[in-house]
Amino acid sequence: MKKIILDQKNKIKVKTRRTFAIISHPDSGKTTITEKFLLIGNVIHEAGFIKPKRLKKHTRSDWMDIEKKRGISINTSVMQFSYLKHHINLLDTPGHEDFSEDTYRVLTAVDSCLIVIDGSKSVESRTKKLMKVARMKEIPIITFINKMDRDTHDFLTILDDIEKKLKIFCAPINLPLGCGKSFKGTYNIYNNTISLYKKNSLKKKIFKKFTYLFLKKYFQKNEISKFFEEIDLVKSGYNIFNKKKFLRGEVTPVFFGSALNNFGIQEVLKKIISWAPYPKNRNSLTRKVCAFEKFFSGFVFKIQANMNLRHHDKIVFIRIVSGKYQIGMRFFHVRTKTTKVIKHAMNFIAGERFFIKKAYPGDIIGIHSTQDIKIGDTFTEGELINFIEIPKFTPEFFKIIYLKNSFQHKKLLRGLKQLSEEGVVNFFKPFINSYLIVGVIGKLQFDVILERLKNEYHIFAKYKKTNVSLIRWISSANKNLLEKFKKENNSFLAYDSDNEIIFFTTNVFKLNLIQDKYKDICFSEIKKF
Repeated sequence: MKKIILDQKNKIKVKTRRTFAIISHPDSGKTTITEKFLLIGNVIHEAGFIKPKRLKKHTRSDWMDIEKKRGISINTSVMQFSYLKHHINLLDTPGHEDFSEDTYRVLTAVDSCLIVIDGSKSVESRTKKLMKVARMKEIPIITFINKMDRDTHDFLTILDDIEKKLKIFCAPINLPLGCGKSFKGTYNIYNNTISLYKKNSLKKKIFKKFTYLFLKKYFQKNEISKFFEEIDLVKSGYNIFNKKKFLRGEVTPVFFGSALNNFGIQEVLKKIISWAPYPKNRNSLTRKVCAFEKFFSGFVFKIQANMNLRHHDKIVFIRIVSGKYQIGMRFFHVRTKTTKVIKHAMNFIAGERFFIKKAYPGDIIGIHSTQDIKIGDTFTEGELINFIEIPKFTPEFFKIIYLKNSFQHKKLLRGLKQLSEEGVVNFFKPFINSYLIVGVIGKLQFDVILERLKNEYHIFAKYKKTNVSLIRWISSANKNLLEKFKKENNSFLAYDSDNEIIFFTTNVFKLNLIQDKYKDICFSEIKKF
């Protein structure tokens, strides 16, 4: 298809889009920051916090019943709002490591990330894993050090931790003046001003020039001397912010503040608008697709069933890459080579949805679907392109799932099929047995599956142990060898939810033996959507 570029008016629409994810270790304040952004964008008028359980509030971005009950984010929420004449697409990802696969998929759909670090804990294990994925995709990263109004690590230690453990250079933008009860605000290195700390200071900010006389009002002489020493160390030992290096993912600007008390949040959002990239060009398997192209293209990065329990609906989330969506347009589904008329697309504030007339590159739109749509699918206006595939990782934990009422077997298969399309669960049907094996990335997912089956499908299921400990997807160019392998090992084979064959075993030693025996068969840990 010949490339036709959008007109100037629509180009401006693209350039005012910012699509980013918030990622962090659990309990670092990620969801609180999400709510503060919505507050700044006038989407909500009151933030619902997780902590005050007696008030029975929950965060706007945690919309599933299990999230409300447990006070954790287990599902990516998509939220859209406007701020400073820019259209923001914000994706609040699960903090809990048991739901990491959802976060990895989200990172394929964003143009930048805000990473949140708890100042009292510094860099944690989950942060390292997330940063590794973000760095692989060369996503620009902004860092926010949270909870400075509590007792924290020395900020120089935190900066050193980021550089050593996350393998990225720091460019501090502001520095904290004290911490915990002695936290007085932040010093901006670039304009030599102090932003005075005040609880819930979302709209009124007090800025003062950074001078010895001013500091004398709040700190002892030895503390002031230490501040000046630390500032000199930062200026000489850390990178000066360079936007080009930031966009290449080589350096991260670092901010300090307190999300709970609205301190430093607005500044970060303004810098996301100023520094983060507008929608990028995207690689397909055949060519690079420019965000300014006229014809529509986009890919599915998330599927969510039962956002509305009354209708048992399925919402497909599409990241628009090029062109624009308009009511009634025809989407060509590349994998199935079918056409679908989209009368109603929507955007979201967590569980709430709003029908829209237009959407542009960078936007996340949702469409109702009863069709065969999978994560990683591409939609166009007719061109046969496929965006680079999203990987699916092998599960790490396995259990056999069974029913209290055996007459619900078909219903169970339908429920598991929908949950597998979301990426919540993998399930496998062995060749020679009638039971079902459930595979997950994290153990907490087992509880989520049972609760969602009960609440959304009225299925009451239980688990029992299995000796399965690992699986591999199998393939081979040699069809005769593959048929021989299937006959000789049918007791260790199963179909996944897409009817592709997997090999399962109890330990790595047995896997190595079988791989040595069948060298022309590929045993893959990753499946491409």
